[in-house]
Amino acid sequence: MSAAVTPRHARHTAGLMSSIYLPRTADALAFAMSTYGIPLLVLATTGSAVLTGAAFALEWIPRLAAFGWAGSIVDRRGASVVFHLASLGRAVALATGAVLLYLYPSGAAASVTVMVLAAATGVLTEFSYIAVETAGAAAGRRAGPRAHRVQAALLGIDQTATLAGPALAGVLLLAGPPSMLAVVTVLSLLAALLALRTPPSPVAPARAPKGRPGAGLVTGWRTIRALPALGWLVAGLTLSNLSIGLLQAAGPVIVVQHFGQSTTAVGLVWSAAAVATLVAVTVCRFALDRLGLWPVGAACSVIAALACLAAALAPDYLSYLVMVAGLMAADGGLAVVLRTLRSRLIPPETFGSTLSATILILLLPFPVAGVLTALTPPDALGHVITACAALQTLGLFCAFARLRTDPALRA
Repeated sequence: MSAAVTPRHARHTAGLMSSIYLPRTADALAFAMSTYGIPLLVLATTGSAVLTGAAFALEWIPRLAAFGWAGSIVDRRGASVVFHLASLGRAVALATGAVLLYLYPSGAAASVTVMVLAAATGVLTEFSYIAVETAGAAAGRRAGPRAHRVQAALLGIDQTATLAGPALAGVLLLAGPPSMLAVVTVLSLLAALLALRTPPSPVAPARAPKGRPGAGLVTGWRTIRALPALGWLVAGLTLSNLSIGLLQAAGPVIVVQHFGQSTTAVGLVWSAAAVATLVAVTVCRFALDRLGLWPVGAACSVIAALACLAAALAPDYLSYLVMVAGLMAADGGLAVVLRTLRSRLIPPETFGSTLSATILILLLPFPVAGVLTALTPPDALGHVITACAALQTLGLFCAFARLRTDPALRA
């Protein structure tokens, strides 16, 4: 019996590796390198801090605006098709940018090239991300009781890419902008080719009305409202993200001005957080096997709340680094719970739309955190973080108290 089960499990894992994990790895690296590397590229090409900030905005504003389109198109055309076309389109855009920067390395032409590249890659990356997330959720549904293992592996891939992508982009940029863009182009082409091996996802009925660009978000919002377990968890994590966003936005001020450290020390905080998250995701993978979703999620929420409160009161840089790393590790565990719950509850035919709505809701606190940081005097940031940590604690407590008896988290 065990001899028959083991080969079947091995074949299943090998199938996931070729059809889900490898495409996700190529796309995640291209995602991280373009997201963090293009603002560096703008600074290297133009020497303008203003244009660098504008490029970052040009990456994210179209990306957020694309959520309604991306989710509904993935639902209608299927994840593998959209994933392939979006990755291929990003490769074409990056290759064109590399050629133009090789021919015109400076001046107005270079400035226009990098700014257009920022906007184009932002939109195309959003489509590929929604598509690959939808494919990952479909793989989780096929895995049945092992769904959390699939989601943990996908989250680990994302975190590893987030850790390695920006550093790789910075190193490649030393060889020149065309070199960096060429590598990201190759990764995008690889993702496009591997996307052809991704199993097709269910699509919405052809007779469903197309509607406006925001119709996908409306569909997603209605689905969230119809799934109380998902709605409560998203609400709790949204309040939690306000604290995380505030720590991200205020991090340079806290580390440099309050603790008297260098700007390099700011990056070290988030590198430590990425490593802690990878460890936490691995631990949660095995904990979920034994304990289930609710106990692991509740434990992670307690750790997140305590770590955030402690970070607001940290007396020195080292304790601040440890507390932020603990907070992000707990948030990684909560992300595994959310991904697993999404793959269990959201109907396959509306998964893309619901995923878009969920991500948009979870991202809304980050610009709010930026405004709070801009409006708060540096000496008062600790009090604001403490207040946000209290909101985080209340939100997570209410969410998991409500979900304690929910069958979706008890399975």
